[in-house]
Amino acid sequence: MYKLIKDPYTNEITGVRTSNGACIPFDPANTDYQTFKKDLADGAELQDAEGNVIDGIAYLEELV
Repeated sequence: MYKLIKDPYTNEITGVRTSNGACIPFDPANTDYQTFKKDLADGAELQDAEGNVIDGIAYLEELV
């Protein structure tokens, strides 16, 4: 399970938190970010910053 992280000052989505508490930045060179994208493509659950489950595949398409 992944959850988007919102910067409290800018309200922009700045990264992803995993179920184990790790924070993944949106950096294509980061191997955890690459794993996050693969997991979403494979059907992993993604939550928005408020905790609502969202469509991970649609979110991936927005990142491209």
